[in-house]
Amino acid sequence: MKYTLRQNGNVTIIDVYGRISLDEANSEQEPPLRVVVRELVKNGSRKLVLNLGGVTYVDSSGIGEFISCFATVRKHGGALKITNPPDQVKELLRLTRVDTIINVTRDEAAAINSYRKVVKTTIPSPSYLEP
Repeated sequence: MKYTLRQNGNVTIIDVYGRISLDEANSEQEPPLRVVVRELVKNGSRKLVLNLGGVTYVDSSGIGEFISCFATVRKHGGALKITNPPDQVKELLRLTRVDTIINVTRDEAAAINSYRKVVKTTIPSPSYLEP
């Protein structure tokens, strides 16, 4: 697995390439994805997108990496989204139900725009403040 980092406003995009598997994790010079995400969060990133467009294979350890990344970001008040998964990876995310935990989008623009949506809520004033 290899990766590159990009910024789009306050959203950090991690472009992932190659295989995300136990074999690759043991043989690669690159740090595991969870370590990359941990460092990004440590340095203040809170809105992350994993762009899987360049991924060719994911095994169960890769699924574990996604969950670990999600937990790290969420623990620090942030959010993680997955975008552009190849069909095989998308099916694996569905079968393992990871797509019910981590938001999976069809393209990068959708992932980035979802961070920009503003939700307006009205908080009723407590009755003791009313005259």
